[in-house]
Amino acid sequence: MKTAFLDLVFSRSCEGCGCALGAEEEGALCGDCRSRLQVVRLPFCERCGDPVSGAFTSSFECAWCRRVHPAFDWARSAVRYQGVVRTCLRSFKYQAGFWLLADVEQWLTALWRTCPASVQTADWVTSVPLYPRRERERGYNQASVLAARLAKKVGIPFRDRVLWRWRPTATQTRLTAAQRAHNVKGVFAVPRPRRVEGARVVLVDDVMTTGATVNECARVLKAAGAASVMVLSAARG
Repeated sequence: MKTAFLDLVFSRSCEGCGCALGAEEEGALCGDCRSRLQVVRLPFCERCGDPVSGAFTSSFECAWCRRVHPAFDWARSAVRYQGVVRTCLRSFKYQAGFWLLADVEQWLTALWRTCPASVQTADWVTSVPLYPRRERERGYNQASVLAARLAKKVGIPFRDRVLWRWRPTATQTRLTAAQRAHNVKGVFAVPRPRRVEGARVVLVDDVMTTGATVNECARVLKAAGAASVMVLSAARG
């Protein structure tokens, strides 16, 4: 009843296509836009979760994982970073689009249900940090918000600011894979290593593209004594 009344006063529109949303439609997307979400499905790399085309009869590791040997133990993403997903996450990240949180949380929760026991029994959840000045300018860290929501939903403790981004970096958007890796090299630290020792950690980010950022975060966490680092992201670029 409350939603129906608010819809009469403040009409809602779909974040994806702009059509009017009815009182019975929850979230910020219409049914048609939700049906166009591209869930990340097999086949994908056993290590980093990067989806590939073609048919595979057994598990495999992608060329990047074989070459880099990532510090994280395992990574998966909920949906592909294109179309309506890209629109939603950019609005959430750059325009304080908190009205989209329910939708993004739903993507992550659905992904969580597919995770193995090693992830679902992790000790705690944390997130990829922003440089402090950038977080102050934006007013929030989108990865931290998502991590806290997911942790509450699945009943695992959330630990904020386990990682510290001590140096600002250029945006990764237009960089090559090699440039991305160089851009984030050495920019993270663990201020209180004793919080990390022996922990099985779930690291959350909004978008995973080449894996350079989460790989560097995982490297620092492992160096501080983390037993394992599993990565979950809302979308895969």
